[in-house]
Amino acid sequence: MTFEIRNTRDRDFFNWLPLFADYGDFYGTPVPDEKALLVWSWITDETHDLSALIAQDEDGTLVGLAHYRTFPRPLAGGTGIYIDDLFVSPEARGNGIATALIDRVTEIARDQRSDIIRWITAPDNDEARVLYDKVAARTNWVTYDRAV
Repeated sequence: MTFEIRNTRDRDFFNWLPLFADYGDFYGTPVPDEKALLVWSWITDETHDLSALIAQDEDGTLVGLAHYRTFPRPLAGGTGIYIDDLFVSPEARGNGIATALIDRVTEIARDQRSDIIRWITAPDNDEARVLYDKVAARTNWVTYDRAV
């Protein structure tokens, strides 16, 4: 499969939406229209922290996405990039798309002089974890969420 990693464009919304919805379904988190529109507004707002990359195949179909943002690292005296969402459509997996998305975020981090890229995944996401163990180091940190 031939694919291209690129930034999103305004006209990508209706092609991005099913991919984002599939990602939500994968994690059991439905993506209603209001949520999708809000996230898309963040992606397309140049003043918002969230940015997005997409993978597009040779037919123009969007087959992968990465949503990411820069974050400060006070103890390191620098910045990092956090990948909030990384997803490849099931039919396109195994073609190096997730690796290419991570590699492109790495290039962006290098260009902006960030010193780390960070992301999380579910402990039972075995397929993704095989890749992640190849391209990054698993940390010893335990993550907590507190509802507000």
